Amino acid sequence: MPTIVACPHCGKEVVWGPESAWRPFCSKRCKLCDLGDWLNETHRISEPLGSTDAESEADNWSEADQEDGLPRH
Repeated sequence: MPTIVACPHCGKEVVWGPESAWRPFCSKRCKLCDLGDWLNETHRISEPLGSTDAESEADNWSEADQEDGLPRH
């Protein structure tokens, strides 16, 4: 029995398999509409970022740039 998922944009049922080229979307149109929503910031990650390893890593890069005499970004 194939796995059926709902298209994230329109809700239409989509078979999750090689026959569905745009999975999890039902069509190229729905995929591009969803991308447009992200680019227009209609979709966004709601939880604010806290102090993370990525921020610590970014701080380390800034310090390394200063030590090497390279301009800061």
